[in-house]
Parts: sequence; C-alpha cells; structure tokens
Amino acid sequence: MKYRIEYDSMGEVPVPEDAYYGAQTQRAMENFAVSGLTFPSSFIRAIGMIKKHAASVNRDLGLLPKDLAEAIIQAATETAEGKFDNQFVLDVFQTGSGTSTNMNANEVIAARANEILTGKRGGKSPVHPNDHVNKCQSSNDVIPTAIHLAALVSISKRLIPGMESLRDALQYKAHEFDGIRKIGRTHLQDAVPIRLGDEFSGYARQLELAISRIYSVEKSLGELALGGTAVGTGLQAHSEFAPRVIALISEETGCSFREAVNHFEAQAAQDAAVETSGALKTLAVSLMKIANDIRWLASGPRCGIGEINIPSLQPGSSIMPGKVNPVIPEMVIQVAAQVIANDTAITLGGQWGTFELNTMLPLIAYNLLHSINLLEAAVQRFALKCVNGITANSEKCRQNIEQSLAMATALNPAVGYEQAAAIAQRAYKEGKTVREIALEEKKLPEDEISRLLDDAILGPHSE
Repeated sequence: MKYRIEYDSMGEVPVPEDAYYGAQTQRAMENFAVSGLTFPSSFIRAIGMIKKHAASVNRDLGLLPKDLAEAIIQAATETAEGKFDNQFVLDVFQTGSGTSTNMNANEVIAARANEILTGKRGGKSPVHPNDHVNKCQSSNDVIPTAIHLAALVSISKRLIPGMESLRDALQYKAHEFDGIRKIGRTHLQDAVPIRLGDEFSGYARQLELAISRIYSVEKSLGELALGGTAVGTGLQAHSEFAPRVIALISEETGCSFREAVNHFEAQAAQDAAVETSGALKTLAVSLMKIANDIRWLASGPRCGIGEINIPSLQPGSSIMPGKVNPVIPEMVIQVAAQVIANDTAITLGGQWGTFELNTMLPLIAYNLLHSINLLEAAVQRFALKCVNGITANSEKCRQNIEQSLAMATALNPAVGYEQAAAIAQRAYKEGKTVREIALEEKKLPEDEISRLLDDAILGPHSE
C-alpha cells in the first residue's frame, strides 16, 4: 500500500495515499482498534449536514472566503449523501467526546474540498480541517447535535411510519376477529371467555400508546447543542452562527429543531437521549409481549394452543421434516431484548456527564441509533411477514372454551360460587366438561344450563 505523509500538532503520520482522512483519524484508528463497531450511516449523514450548513452560514457571515466555503459545502453534501462512508473508519469505543469522529469528518471534508479546488487529495491547504471545516464549532457541541439530529430524523422518517403500519395491521385484525369467542387466560390458566378481537385490540392500543410516547421526545431531541462550542459558553462562535445553521437543518429535514435553551445542560448532560431510549425500551417491552402472545396462540399446530395460524415462512428444523417455527415473533423478541440492553448502556452513559461534558457520547450515539434502526426493521417485518397473514382457528377457539373449567363461572348467577366451584372440581377430576357435569347433577333445568353456557361461548343474545 502506498502512503502519503500528513501532519497534526504532534507530528507527521503516514496515511494511505487514497484515503480522504488525515493524521488525527489515522492516530485514532490505531489507538481505538477495539470492537470493529462503527457509527451508522445516519450519524455520519447528520455530521455531514451540520458541516454543510455551517460552511454556508460562515460564508454568509463573512467568516469564510466564498471559494473555500463552496468547496466545503460540496464536500460536506457528498459526505451527507453517503459517498464517503468508507472513510469513517473509527471504532465506536473512542474518546468520550467523539472528538476523533468529528475530526474524521473535518479531515475527510477538507481533503475532498482541497481535491475540488486543487485536484490533489488531502492536506490542509487551502482548506484546513480545523480552521475552516470546524469553524465556530467544537466536537463538544457537534457530536451532541449529531446525536439529536440523527435520532429525531430516524424516528420521524422511519420508525414512526413503521410503528403506524404495525398498529394498523393489529387494528385490522382486531376488527376481523371481533366475532370470534375464545378462552381468556390469566396466570397461564383458563379464565372467562373473551373475543379474539379484544386480544388484538389490546395489542393495537399498545402500539398507539408507544407512538404517542415516542412522539413526545421530539421536544427534547429538538434542542441542539450547536453554538456552545467547547464548554457551553460559545467561545469563538459568532452569535448568529447556531440559530442560522439550525434553521437550515430544520428546513432540510422537515423536523423542528432549535438552539438549546441552556448550552451547559445540552453538553454536560444527555438526558434527552436517556428519555428517548426509555421510550424505545417501552416499545420493545410492548413488542415482546405481543410477539410472545402471538407465538403462544399459534403454538402447535396440533398439540399446542393453536387458536390462530401465522404465515409459514421457512423450514424450522434440520432434523424434523415439516416443522415450521414462529420465526418472525422470535426475531422481534430478540430485537426487544437487544433494545433493552442498549437502554442499560445509554442509562449508564447518561450518568457520565462530569462537569461541562458528557464523556460517553459515542456509546450513547451508537446504542440509541442502533435501537431505532432495530425497532424500525422489526416492526416493519412483524407487520408484513406475520400480523398481516394471521388467520383465526375459530373451531379450536370454540372447543377450548367448551373444555375450559372456567365455564363454571357462567353458572355463578344461578347456583352460586360454591356450587359452581364444586361442578368445576368434579369436571376436572372426571375428565369431563362443565356442561356434562351440570347436566348430570340437574341443579338447573337443561335449557337454562344451555343458555348460560352458550352465552359464555357465543356471547349474550347470539343466534
């Protein structure tokens, strides 16, 4: 491999000749070879967008020469479009401020801008990564801004539409299954009958509430740290820089962003990220409950509950021919577990704001965006490949009610709790149904027994 020599304040560093990044990125790459995990493209796009609009505003404020600014704008736009994703090579586990990744962006954009202006890639002239690309900025306000920007755009453009698709699919099934009675279950034991549609309406409501919770974080994520520079004082930033850049970001994304009310809070803490992760965790818990219920309701197909059927997607065993597993619900459950784990990391990261800076920003960024990406993919596939194709096994639902000892509850108004319990206990011991024992004991006329128990199965006034 051929190398060129780049320089930083600590001296010269050999860098691959074809690389756009420079000396500081190369040093960080060597120092932080930890996990192989890198930031998602949404985070890189957010940084590119910040740098693009920063150059535009710095030009308009007379802080950057027009030719340099326009080269930076083009390079940053290309970065935001993902053209240099392979140049963002740094491990997530790096300096806690994310300075290395901010400098990775500054160096890539400067190198590309220099290439535009001179035909030669790299170097620090005429465009300097710190003096020009990073003008009016610090890693300490850029990285928190990129976290909020990437998270809110990902949530509003991808996650919430996916959640709405799943909610709509569950609501459709709630209406479709409204006329099907089945046994309810509490403590994993038979309870009184409900409608299959009732069960699915509960799932749909969980998604509706989750959407509302996640919408609510828009207010917190909408505050951006940009303009605080190193410690929140705004040192070396023009007073109009941040509001102008943020207005351009809002216009481009269609999201409502604004400058942080208090820059010291915005850089020293990451409470908005913790709040957002909490809402994502709640969604994960809801999805785990829904997916597990569907997995159990479809169990069998002959020796399980079997009240619903889910789409058969792939062979389920390497040794048992014909076996088909509930693969989509199981995928959703695993995603939910990972999101819950990510939330733990974010919670710990949120506690690491010491004095004027949180120093777990890379960890928070990676895990927060990871959770959003996982949930968006999971809810889309859950709706498309599972919920939309669910059908009801209405006869099995009816049989389960008839066999249930909870049918004795329907006799309570006529014979009282104690006698109804005795009927249930005898039915259990003799392996018979509540109906059979009630008819044998003749405590009620046959037509009344039929009316009470049929109402339990079919619902009152059913024909």
